[in-house]
Amino acid sequence: MKAFKIPEATIVRLSVYSRFLELAEKRGIITISSGEIAEGVGVSPAQVRKDLAYFGEFGTRGVGYNVKDLLRHTMKILGLSHDWSVVLVGAGNLGSALVSYRGFRERGFTIVGVFDNDLTKIGKKLLDLEVLAIDAMPRIIAEKNVRIGILAVPAKVAQEVADTMVKAGIRAILNFAPKAIVVPDEVEVRNIDLSVKLEILTFNLCMQDTDFFR
Repeated sequence: MKAFKIPEATIVRLSVYSRFLELAEKRGIITISSGEIAEGVGVSPAQVRKDLAYFGEFGTRGVGYNVKDLLRHTMKILGLSHDWSVVLVGAGNLGSALVSYRGFRERGFTIVGVFDNDLTKIGKKLLDLEVLAIDAMPRIIAEKNVRIGILAVPAKVAQEVADTMVKAGIRAILNFAPKAIVVPDEVEVRNIDLSVKLEILTFNLCMQDTDFFR
């Protein structure tokens, strides 16, 4: 399997499938069909089979998939068969919300350090984490063997902080700053601009209005 040949949309759907399978397992469901998965997540059965086929053969024709086994396989494919330590830079409103977000912990992501350069925030607690100065970040990354970082800082400092992260050993960055950052090829970046997501929604709403472009 060569991961670079697998469409990113497939990985996104695989994450959705795994959540659906978690719910199915909690409900005591033993076996499940591609049609039932498709109906549960809003895609076609053929799409489910195609996505799973990238990674091997998991089901039995005429029987379906064993829920527990398929969940285990999808979690392993997504790299979630073990927990991940994460650092977060930016202790403002967004950073505080991210620290409190239970979904990270439920999927195996534990924020082990929060950092900021604002003296009014350093030393304060976000849940059970003390906000530390950015200078302390390389030490925490090394001590906790952290490979993932979250950026929740203003655009003007995003690149500088990203550089510090990469130099300290971070190899994947979730960037909430409203600015694209430049990193080495071996570092993965995903940009999350919430205003862009809202603009996509408003565009689609306007497209539904037949009189809007007249």
